[in-house]
Amino acid sequence: MKYRLAMWAGAGFLVAGCWALYALVASPHTNEWMRNLWAVAGVTCPAILVGTHLPLSLYSVLAANAATYAVVGLIVEALRSNRIAHNTSN
Repeated sequence: MKYRLAMWAGAGFLVAGCWALYALVASPHTNEWMRNLWAVAGVTCPAILVGTHLPLSLYSVLAANAATYAVVGLIVEALRSNRIAHNTSN
């Protein structure tokens, strides 16, 4: 289960990194290009929503997103293992 949680955290880190690269590429026109993507960005990288009110560094966004995905992964894996244990006992 440790490796699965590490994969969840790595996925969160990569998602935040991809959003950072997208913002870097779109930097002259970020507000225009991101207008339609804010909902997707808010769901996949919740630290972006905090960053609209407080200044956050790239490293803190990467770490926060990795931690968020690790917590979500912990919940999903716990439910998954509980479901597998319940199915094998019947």
